[in-house]
Amino acid sequence: MRPSEVVELGDVRSLARVIRWLDDAPEVGREVLKRVYHRTGRAWVIGVTGPAGVGKSSLINHLIRAFRTEGRTVGVVAVDPTSPFTGGAILGDRIRMQDHEGDPGVFIRSVATRGQMGGLSRSTFDIIDLMDAYGMDVILVETVGVGQDETDVARVAHTVLLVLMPGLGDEVQALKAGLMEIAHVFVINKKDRGDAERMRQELRGVLSLAPEARPWRPPIVLTDATRGAGLDELVQALREHRAFLERSGEWDRRRRQYAFLRLTEAVRTLVLQGIEARLQDPRVQEWIQAVAAGTLDPYSAAAALIERFGK
Repeated sequence: MRPSEVVELGDVRSLARVIRWLDDAPEVGREVLKRVYHRTGRAWVIGVTGPAGVGKSSLINHLIRAFRTEGRTVGVVAVDPTSPFTGGAILGDRIRMQDHEGDPGVFIRSVATRGQMGGLSRSTFDIIDLMDAYGMDVILVETVGVGQDETDVARVAHTVLLVLMPGLGDEVQALKAGLMEIAHVFVINKKDRGDAERMRQELRGVLSLAPEARPWRPPIVLTDATRGAGLDELVQALREHRAFLERSGEWDRRRRQYAFLRLTEAVRTLVLQGIEARLQDPRVQEWIQAVAAGTLDPYSAAAALIERFGK
Protein backbone atom coordinates (compact mmCIF):
# COMPACT_ATOMS: atom_id res chain seq x y z
CA MET A 1 0.00 0.00 0.00
CA ARG A 2 1.33 3.43 -0.95
CA PRO A 3 1.67 6.24 1.62
CA SER A 4 -0.87 8.35 -0.29
CA GLU A 5 -3.45 5.58 0.14
CA VAL A 6 -2.75 5.18 3.86
CA VAL A 7 -3.32 8.89 4.44
CA GLU A 8 -6.96 8.59 3.38
CA LEU A 9 -7.69 5.66 5.69
CA GLY A 10 -8.54 6.10 9.33
CA ASP A 11 -8.52 2.51 10.51
CA VAL A 12 -6.26 0.88 13.08
CA ARG A 13 -4.56 -1.30 10.48
CA SER A 14 -3.42 1.76 8.54
CA LEU A 15 -2.22 3.40 11.74
CA ALA A 16 -0.17 0.31 12.59
CA ARG A 17 1.37 0.35 9.13
CA VAL A 18 2.46 3.98 9.40
CA ILE A 19 3.96 3.46 12.86
CA ARG A 20 5.97 0.51 11.51
CA TRP A 21 7.24 2.80 8.78
CA LEU A 22 8.57 5.16 11.45
CA ASP A 23 10.95 2.37 12.51
CA ASP A 24 11.61 0.66 9.19
CA ALA A 25 11.42 3.61 6.78
CA PRO A 26 11.45 6.84 8.83
CA GLU A 27 11.31 9.14 5.82
CA VAL A 28 8.14 7.43 4.56
CA GLY A 29 6.53 7.49 8.01
CA ARG A 30 7.28 11.17 8.47
CA GLU A 31 5.94 11.95 5.00
CA VAL A 32 2.60 10.45 6.05
CA LEU A 33 2.74 12.42 9.31
CA LYS A 34 3.24 15.63 7.33
CA ARG A 35 0.11 14.89 5.32
CA VAL A 36 -2.12 14.12 8.31
CA TYR A 37 -0.75 16.58 10.87
CA HIS A 38 -3.56 19.06 10.21
CA ARG A 39 -5.91 16.50 11.78
CA THR A 40 -4.10 16.59 15.16
CA GLY A 41 -5.01 18.60 18.25
CA ARG A 42 -8.25 16.84 19.14
CA ALA A 43 -7.11 13.92 21.30
CA TRP A 44 -6.98 14.10 25.09
CA VAL A 45 -3.48 12.94 26.08
CA ILE A 46 -3.21 11.46 29.58
CA GLY A 47 0.22 10.65 30.96
CA VAL A 48 0.40 7.79 33.47
CA THR A 49 3.64 7.70 35.41
CA GLY A 50 4.99 6.38 38.70
CA PRO A 51 7.58 3.99 40.13
CA ALA A 52 7.80 0.44 38.82
CA GLY A 53 5.43 -2.08 40.38
CA VAL A 54 2.68 0.29 41.48
CA GLY A 55 0.12 -1.11 39.02
CA LYS A 56 0.12 1.44 36.21
CA SER A 57 -0.75 -1.10 33.51
CA SER A 58 -3.63 -2.50 35.57
CA LEU A 59 -5.07 0.97 36.04
CA ILE A 60 -4.70 1.68 32.32
CA ASN A 61 -6.65 -1.51 31.61
CA HIS A 62 -9.55 -0.14 33.63
CA LEU A 63 -9.30 3.33 32.10
CA ILE A 64 -9.48 1.83 28.61
CA ARG A 65 -12.63 -0.03 29.59
CA ALA A 66 -14.19 3.11 31.10
CA PHE A 67 -13.48 5.25 28.03
CA ARG A 68 -14.68 2.54 25.66
CA THR A 69 -17.93 2.36 27.61
CA GLU A 70 -18.36 6.06 26.83
CA GLY A 71 -17.84 5.29 23.14
CA ARG A 72 -14.38 6.87 22.92
CA THR A 73 -11.54 5.34 20.94
CA VAL A 74 -8.33 4.84 22.91
CA GLY A 75 -4.67 4.74 21.97
CA VAL A 76 -2.00 3.55 24.41
CA VAL A 77 1.71 4.29 24.15
CA ALA A 78 3.57 2.08 26.64
CA VAL A 79 7.12 3.37 26.98
CA ASP A 80 9.31 0.41 27.93
CA PRO A 81 12.94 0.21 29.01
CA THR A 82 15.25 -0.52 26.11
CA SER A 83 16.84 -3.94 25.96
CA PRO A 84 20.62 -3.50 26.23
CA PHE A 85 21.08 -6.36 23.76
CA THR A 86 18.49 -5.75 21.04
CA GLY A 87 17.70 -2.05 21.41
CA GLY A 88 13.99 -2.90 21.45
CA ALA A 89 11.32 -2.69 24.11
CA ILE A 90 11.71 -5.34 26.80
CA LEU A 91 7.96 -5.58 27.37
CA GLY A 92 5.73 -6.13 24.35
CA ASP A 93 2.26 -4.93 23.44
CA ARG A 94 0.67 -8.33 23.95
CA ILE A 95 2.16 -8.92 27.39
CA ARG A 96 0.10 -6.07 28.80
CA MET A 97 -3.52 -5.04 28.51
CA GLN A 98 -4.55 -8.20 26.67
CA ASP A 99 -8.18 -7.70 27.70
CA HIS A 100 -8.61 -5.28 24.78
CA GLU A 101 -7.02 -7.33 22.04
CA GLY A 102 -9.33 -7.45 19.04
CA ASP A 103 -11.18 -4.25 19.92
CA PRO A 104 -10.99 -2.01 16.80
CA GLY A 105 -11.43 1.04 19.02
CA VAL A 106 -8.23 0.36 20.97
CA PHE A 107 -4.68 0.62 19.66
CA ILE A 108 -1.73 -0.29 21.91
CA ARG A 109 1.90 0.27 21.03
CA SER A 110 5.05 -0.35 23.07
CA VAL A 111 7.97 1.99 22.44
CA ALA A 112 11.55 1.60 23.65
CA THR A 113 13.15 4.49 25.50
CA ARG A 114 16.43 3.91 23.64
CA GLY A 115 18.28 5.21 26.66
CA GLN A 116 16.77 8.70 26.72
CA MET A 117 16.66 10.26 30.18
CA GLY A 118 13.38 12.10 29.67
CA GLY A 119 11.26 8.98 29.88
CA LEU A 120 9.93 9.33 26.33
CA SER A 121 11.67 8.12 23.19
CA ARG A 122 12.13 10.29 20.13
CA SER A 123 9.51 8.37 18.16
CA THR A 124 6.92 8.68 20.94
CA PHE A 125 5.99 12.19 19.79
CA ASP A 126 5.38 11.00 16.23
CA ILE A 127 3.26 8.08 17.45
CA ILE A 128 1.13 10.36 19.65
CA ASP A 129 0.51 12.66 16.70
CA LEU A 130 -0.36 9.76 14.41
CA MET A 131 -2.81 8.30 16.94
CA ASP A 132 -4.38 11.75 17.24
CA ALA A 133 -4.59 12.20 13.46
CA TYR A 134 -6.07 8.73 12.98
CA GLY A 135 -8.95 9.48 15.33
CA MET A 136 -8.02 8.27 18.80
CA ASP A 137 -10.15 10.29 21.24
CA VAL A 138 -7.97 9.51 24.26
CA ILE A 139 -4.26 8.67 24.23
CA LEU A 140 -2.77 7.12 27.37
CA VAL A 141 1.02 7.44 27.63
CA GLU A 142 2.58 5.13 30.22
CA THR A 143 6.16 6.05 31.10
CA VAL A 144 8.93 3.92 32.55
CA GLY A 145 9.01 5.65 35.91
CA VAL A 146 9.12 8.98 37.62
CA GLY A 147 12.00 11.19 38.69
CA GLN A 148 13.59 14.57 38.30
CA ASP A 149 14.71 13.79 34.76
CA GLU A 150 11.58 12.01 33.58
CA THR A 151 9.34 15.02 33.07
CA ASP A 152 8.75 14.82 29.32
CA VAL A 153 5.31 13.39 29.99
CA ALA A 154 4.32 16.63 31.72
CA ARG A 155 5.06 18.54 28.52
CA VAL A 156 3.28 16.05 26.27
CA ALA A 157 0.12 15.28 28.24
CA HIS A 158 -2.90 17.44 29.00
CA THR A 159 -3.44 15.48 32.21
CA VAL A 160 -0.73 13.71 34.23
CA LEU A 161 -1.73 10.84 36.50
CA LEU A 162 0.90 9.95 39.11
CA VAL A 163 0.49 6.44 40.51
CA LEU A 164 1.97 5.53 43.88
CA MET A 165 1.34 2.82 46.45
CA PRO A 166 1.69 2.44 50.22
CA GLY A 167 5.19 1.76 51.43
CA LEU A 168 6.86 4.41 49.26
CA GLY A 169 7.32 6.95 52.04
CA ASP A 170 10.97 7.63 51.27
CA GLU A 171 10.24 7.97 47.57
CA VAL A 172 7.45 10.44 48.25
CA GLN A 173 9.89 12.58 50.22
CA ALA A 174 12.39 12.41 47.36
CA LEU A 175 9.73 13.40 44.85
CA LYS A 176 8.60 16.50 46.72
CA ALA A 177 10.37 18.90 44.40
CA GLY A 178 8.69 17.60 41.28
CA LEU A 179 5.33 16.31 42.49
CA MET A 180 3.41 19.55 42.48
CA GLU A 181 4.62 20.54 39.02
CA ILE A 182 4.05 17.20 37.27
CA ALA A 183 0.84 15.63 38.51
CA HIS A 184 -2.77 16.73 38.09
CA VAL A 185 -4.29 13.62 39.68
CA PHE A 186 -2.64 11.40 42.29
CA VAL A 187 -3.50 7.74 42.70
CA ILE A 188 -2.54 5.59 45.65
CA ASN A 189 -3.06 2.11 44.25
CA LYS A 190 -3.19 -1.13 46.27
CA LYS A 191 -5.15 0.70 48.94
CA ASP A 192 -5.86 -2.56 50.74
CA ARG A 193 -2.47 -2.11 52.38
CA GLY A 194 -2.91 -0.66 55.84
CA ASP A 195 -1.00 2.60 55.47
CA ALA A 196 -2.76 3.91 52.35
CA GLU A 197 -4.68 6.56 54.28
CA ARG A 198 -1.52 7.67 56.07
CA MET A 199 0.19 8.07 52.71
CA ARG A 200 -2.71 10.20 51.48
CA GLN A 201 -2.24 12.50 54.46
CA GLU A 202 1.49 12.75 53.69
CA LEU A 203 0.70 13.71 50.11
CA ARG A 204 -1.82 16.29 51.27
CA GLY A 205 0.91 17.77 53.42
CA VAL A 206 3.21 18.03 50.42
CA LEU A 207 0.49 19.55 48.24
CA SER A 208 -0.42 22.07 50.92
CA LEU A 209 2.93 23.74 50.22
CA ALA A 210 1.73 24.73 46.75
CA PRO A 211 0.88 28.41 46.19
CA GLU A 212 -2.69 29.26 47.16
CA ALA A 213 -3.21 30.90 43.77
CA ARG A 214 -2.73 27.62 41.94
CA PRO A 215 -5.98 27.18 39.99
CA TRP A 216 -6.08 23.36 40.05
CA ARG A 217 -5.78 21.40 43.28
CA PRO A 218 -4.80 17.79 42.45
CA PRO A 219 -7.16 15.22 43.99
CA ILE A 220 -5.75 12.12 45.68
CA VAL A 221 -7.67 8.95 44.82
CA LEU A 222 -7.31 5.60 46.60
CA THR A 223 -7.72 2.59 44.29
CA ASP A 224 -7.29 -1.15 44.15
CA ALA A 225 -6.97 -1.98 40.47
CA THR A 226 -7.14 -5.73 40.99
CA ARG A 227 -10.58 -5.42 42.64
CA GLY A 228 -11.85 -2.40 40.74
CA ALA A 229 -12.15 -0.29 43.88
CA GLY A 230 -11.97 3.49 43.53
CA LEU A 231 -11.87 3.42 39.73
CA ASP A 232 -15.13 5.33 39.24
CA GLU A 233 -13.75 8.08 41.46
CA LEU A 234 -10.54 8.11 39.41
CA VAL A 235 -12.40 8.46 36.10
CA GLN A 236 -14.48 11.28 37.59
CA ALA A 237 -11.31 13.08 38.74
CA LEU A 238 -9.93 12.84 35.20
CA ARG A 239 -13.18 14.21 33.76
CA GLU A 240 -13.06 17.14 36.15
CA HIS A 241 -9.52 17.97 35.10
CA ARG A 242 -10.52 17.83 31.44
CA ALA A 243 -13.35 20.28 32.16
CA PHE A 244 -10.91 22.55 34.01
CA LEU A 245 -8.53 22.52 31.03
CA GLU A 246 -11.26 23.68 28.67
CA ARG A 247 -12.83 26.40 30.81
CA SER A 248 -9.49 27.86 31.96
CA GLY A 249 -7.83 28.05 28.55
CA GLU A 250 -5.16 25.63 29.72
CA TRP A 251 -6.03 23.21 26.90
CA ASP A 252 -4.94 25.76 24.28
CA ARG A 253 -1.88 26.78 26.28
CA ARG A 254 -0.73 23.18 26.48
CA ARG A 255 -1.28 22.79 22.75
CA ARG A 256 1.13 25.67 22.15
CA GLN A 257 3.58 24.20 24.64
CA TYR A 258 3.45 20.87 22.84
CA ALA A 259 3.94 22.60 19.48
CA PHE A 260 7.14 24.17 20.79
CA LEU A 261 8.31 20.77 22.06
CA ARG A 262 7.58 19.17 18.69
CA LEU A 263 9.40 21.90 16.81
CA THR A 264 12.53 21.70 18.96
CA GLU A 265 12.48 17.90 18.83
CA ALA A 266 12.17 17.98 15.03
CA VAL A 267 15.10 20.39 14.77
CA ARG A 268 17.17 18.16 17.05
CA THR A 269 16.30 15.09 14.98
CA LEU A 270 17.22 16.70 11.68
CA VAL A 271 20.47 18.13 13.05
CA LEU A 272 21.51 14.76 14.49
CA GLN A 273 20.67 13.03 11.24
CA GLY A 274 22.86 15.50 9.39
CA ILE A 275 25.72 14.93 11.79
CA GLU A 276 25.39 11.14 11.71
CA ALA A 277 25.50 11.24 7.91
CA ARG A 278 28.89 12.96 8.11
CA LEU A 279 30.54 10.94 10.87
CA GLN A 280 32.94 9.32 8.42
CA ASP A 281 34.20 12.67 7.19
CA PRO A 282 37.96 12.78 7.94
CA ARG A 283 37.66 16.16 9.69
CA VAL A 284 34.92 14.85 12.00
CA GLN A 285 37.07 11.82 12.82
CA GLU A 286 39.89 14.18 13.77
CA TRP A 287 37.59 16.07 16.14
CA ILE A 288 36.37 12.83 17.72
CA GLN A 289 39.97 11.73 18.25
CA ALA A 290 40.86 15.11 19.76
CA VAL A 291 37.91 14.94 22.19
CA ALA A 292 38.91 11.39 23.15
CA ALA A 293 42.49 12.54 23.77
CA GLY A 294 41.35 15.53 25.81
CA THR A 295 43.00 18.07 23.52
CA LEU A 296 39.62 19.43 22.42
CA ASP A 297 36.47 19.83 24.52
CA PRO A 298 33.09 18.56 23.22
CA TYR A 299 31.52 22.03 23.01
CA SER A 300 34.28 23.46 20.85
CA ALA A 301 34.17 20.38 18.64
CA ALA A 302 30.39 20.70 18.30
CA ALA A 303 30.66 24.38 17.39
CA ALA A 304 33.28 23.56 14.76
CA LEU A 305 31.12 20.77 13.36
CA ILE A 306 28.09 23.04 13.06
CA GLU A 307 30.20 25.77 11.51
CA ARG A 308 31.50 23.33 8.90
CA PHE A 309 28.30 21.46 8.04
CA GLY A 310 25.45 23.58 9.36
CA LYS A 311 25.23 26.01 6.48
